[in-house]
Amino acid sequence: MKVTIQKLQQWKQEKRPIVSLTAWDYAIAQLLDQAGIDLILVGDSLGMVALGYSSTLPVTLEDMIHHTKAVCRGINRALVVVDLPFLTYQTNISQAIKSAGRMIKETNADAVKLEGGYPGMIETVSRLTEIGIPIIAHVGLTPQSVKILGYKQQGKTIEAQEKILNQAIALEQAGAFAIVLEHITENLAIQITKTLSIPTIGIGAGNHCDGQVLVTADLLGLSEKLPPFAKPYTNLRQTILDSVTHFSEDVKSRQFP
Repeated sequence: MKVTIQKLQQWKQEKRPIVSLTAWDYAIAQLLDQAGIDLILVGDSLGMVALGYSSTLPVTLEDMIHHTKAVCRGINRALVVVDLPFLTYQTNISQAIKSAGRMIKETNADAVKLEGGYPGMIETVSRLTEIGIPIIAHVGLTPQSVKILGYKQQGKTIEAQEKILNQAIALEQAGAFAIVLEHITENLAIQITKTLSIPTIGIGAGNHCDGQVLVTADLLGLSEKLPPFAKPYTNLRQTILDSVTHFSEDVKSRQFP
């Protein structure tokens, strides 16, 4: 049965953890869906794991549409959410509507994710949900603000905690159906999760959120460098390197085919 927004909200009430991973192509998406992952995020992290950029900032709307189409072809059950990339929704509400509208119309994704909780973003979320585009919000460490925030944990001071909590409340009131809490203190994540009626999806925010998301390349050990909160479950980077090296040696020694 297809995972829906209503199902995610039901799971929060039932305290059933929501499982989320990222995907960037058909093969990965199909495997995640078959494994029963609830929410698949086509994250702009694909800029690093698939396109070789050093951050998410160079990723374009066309990049995200291209990869999201491939991901959606591999999905039967999971809810598919896609990041809008940097400067495709921040300029004004009209730009945000056009970018989000294209994403939903052209890819068959179920929702889009926007970073930030400042007043302008609250207004954007309100307008998008008003016209029928489902939104997941994202506060704490927002990678599209890396030039200002870096990759440091957020919410360490009382003032910062109050700011992030108030942003989360405002985003729920604006119509977001869930919110990603990235790299914030565990106590703040607990407070937000208890305060909001919508699900919280944590990444580096402790284990008291309503769900957890990881970048799949980190989980599989494909990334060259892992964030401090990532947990690799295998080392496919080494496995692939060993297999390709073995194949190369077999060809050179005429052991293959």
